[in-house]
Amino acid sequence: MGKQLIQQRRGKGSSTFRTPAYHFQPKIMYNNKQGTVVDIIHHPMHSAPLAKIGYGNNEFGYLVAIEGLKVGDAFSSKQLGDLPEGTTISSLEVRPHSGPKLCRSPGSFATIVAKSDTAVTIRLPSKKTMKLHPACRVTLGIPAGEGRHEKPFLKAGNKYHQMKARGKLYPRTSATAMNAVDHPYGGSGSGKKRPPVSHSTPPGAKVGAISAKRTGRKR
Repeated sequence: MGKQLIQQRRGKGSSTFRTPAYHFQPKIMYNNKQGTVVDIIHHPMHSAPLAKIGYGNNEFGYLVAIEGLKVGDAFSSKQLGDLPEGTTISSLEVRPHSGPKLCRSPGSFATIVAKSDTAVTIRLPSKKTMKLHPACRVTLGIPAGEGRHEKPFLKAGNKYHQMKARGKLYPRTSATAMNAVDHPYGGSGSGKKRPPVSHSTPPGAKVGAISAKRTGRKR
């Protein structure tokens, strides 16, 4: 009797493939008050460091730390409508009071290219433009942590712990390297892969190209 496929085991929801629970899950939200940076923290679920902002009266919040930010600095968000064209911004709201949604990863930023009374046009890292409400709040600067991929892991254990913290499966075994009883692509006899399958296919057979947009030779 064969073993379960990887997608079947992950769907079961066992602790092997479950993201660990941490002491706190910081909610990244803006506050209209001006605060002070209390601490710069690392969270396994965020690629950029987070800044713990104190607003007084034992009130704290968390935002993505920008380059050059340090403990003791004053911090306040800005509205898009108050910034001039050409300003470099990050942690953008897609609508007022939605919380930072865009340009939160290290090194990513947007640029204001045009303004009007009803909308502000920005250029995203993908070179695409987007119009946002002037009341959307943003952060001036670039998120810290750029170049994190330049440091090598050096050991397989470091890579394992990083993937484990995010609930990812590591290491992965190639389907063609498995036995025939473990995966439809396994075994040394066929050497061929299955044709595309639909989304209604049972999990045991849902492998390869799922619900492909087109098949056959492109003409």
